[in-house]
Formats: sequence, structure tokens, C-alpha cells
Amino acid sequence: MATSSYSVLRPYIAPDLGLDLDKQDILNFPVSTSSPPIKANSYYFGHPEWAKNYFENCHRDQMFKSCWEAAIGSWDNKIVVDIGCGPGNLYATLGGKPQLLIGVDISYGALSMAQRLGYTPVLADAHQLPFISNFADLVVVNATLHHCEYMDVVLNEAARLVRPGGILITDHDPQLTAWNFQGLGLWLWNWRLWLYRLIKRGGHTSQAEQTWGLATEVHHRPGDGVTPDFYYKTLEPLGFTVKVYPHNHTVGAQVLQGDYGKSDGKYRLAQLLSLINPNSPQAALSLMCIATRHTYKS
Repeated sequence: MATSSYSVLRPYIAPDLGLDLDKQDILNFPVSTSSPPIKANSYYFGHPEWAKNYFENCHRDQMFKSCWEAAIGSWDNKIVVDIGCGPGNLYATLGGKPQLLIGVDISYGALSMAQRLGYTPVLADAHQLPFISNFADLVVVNATLHHCEYMDVVLNEAARLVRPGGILITDHDPQLTAWNFQGLGLWLWNWRLWLYRLIKRGGHTSQAEQTWGLATEVHHRPGDGVTPDFYYKTLEPLGFTVKVYPHNHTVGAQVLQGDYGKSDGKYRLAQLLSLINPNSPQAALSLMCIATRHTYKS
């Protein structure tokens, strides 16, 4: 199976990577580090039950689908790289017929699930992708950056793959200013973890699942996250036109028209108690970035 995948991916794989294709059923590239975040993501998203919970409960609703369809247009007949694809949520939700759909993740178990959906899976570290530059029509990075130790490195690597005229889309990374909970707001937010376990909310059905899941969320903590400037300062010097859209996961295609929607009550209450205006764009929970690479040298 890995030999078959390699034959498909060979034009896009960087040379001299020393693969041992005979011993793998998923194309597997050496990971240069084994940091706690990499271990957590590999274990959590590779756990059969937890990966199934994530697959069924995250990024599968109509608002998500509508927003992403508006952002992508169509990925039919395109070369697509899905970085941090997990068990395949994005393709399972959007469908379509990409020419080649490459799924990159650090978790073998998650990639096995994605492969069954139609991904060509590659096990690799998003900080050091094993591909040549400038070959992909579309690179998507959904709910991934905040799981990575060095978000700027991963965003640079994702951008490197985009061909001139191609598009890079990231979404569902927490906006720093929205999650800067303090005082009573921080206490309320931490208290939710006990409640989620009690009601066995998806992703929190046991102490172990919750603990490992939280360990993957490297930059999803009060006082941490992404900002619009992070995208502009990283991508514009690389030759991209960058647009950033704050949103609260409650509206679909309207996000691209500047409608960031209204967050659920639990978030609004935590923000009010933290002296954050919940009706401001800075309080929107996530940022979607759509960046188009120039067809000329900047």
C-alpha cells in the first residue's frame, strides 16, 4: 500500500528522504523530534474510540460545511494537501472529487481512518513536511495550528506548498483575544471540564480522554492563540494576499461577508466576567484565514 501511495506522490516528494517502503502500509517519514505535543496528538487521535468521537462531533455541522464551501469554491480536479487531517473530518463533510487529496498527520490511527475515506495518507511532522515547494492548488489547515508547538513554522511550511495562484486556508484556531479569560471567567471556564465529563460530552467521556485531548491543545488556553497580525506578518512577506475572518462557529458562508455571528452563552458569560466585550470581532472564537499566492514575484 505504501509503495502504491509513493508512486502517486513521487512527483511531489522531496528527494533523499530514505524511505523503507517495504515495511509500511502508510507512507511514513521520520519525525525528527518526539515532543510532548507530538506524542499527545499521535496517541489521542490514534485511539480508536476517541478518534471516532472526534470524527463524529467536530467540524461536521452545516454551518462549518457552508463556510468551507464558500471559502474553497470547488476542489474538484485539484491537488489538495490537508495538513492535520486527523481521521478525515474535512473531506467527510465536504465531499467532492479532488484530483489528489493528500492527508498529513502525526497519528497513524487517524490516517488509517482517513485513508478509508479516500485520502492518500502521509505520516509526517507538520513542522517539516516531506514535499517539494509550490505544487498544490489548495492547502488546508483546519483546527491544526494550535495543536502544533510552533505555529509560525507550520504555517510557513503549509505556505511553501502552495503554487502561484493557489490558495491556503486555515480555520478553527482560537483567537487569542477571545480566550483571554481572567478571574471569575477563568474559574467558570475551568469548571466546565467537570461538567463535560459528567454529561459525557463528545471528547470528554472519561478522565483519560479529556486529559489526553487537552494535552493536544497546545495553544488553546487563556492568553494564547492566533491573531490577525500573525497571519499578515507570516504570509504577506511570502507573496500572499491575506484575508482574515473572525467567527463564532454559528454562521456559514456569511462569515466571508464579515458576519461573525454570536457565540454560545457559556463563552459570552466567561468573556463578560473577564471584561471582554462578547459582541466585538476581537471576541470571536476562531479566525479563518484565506490567503492567495501571487502569480508574480512580490
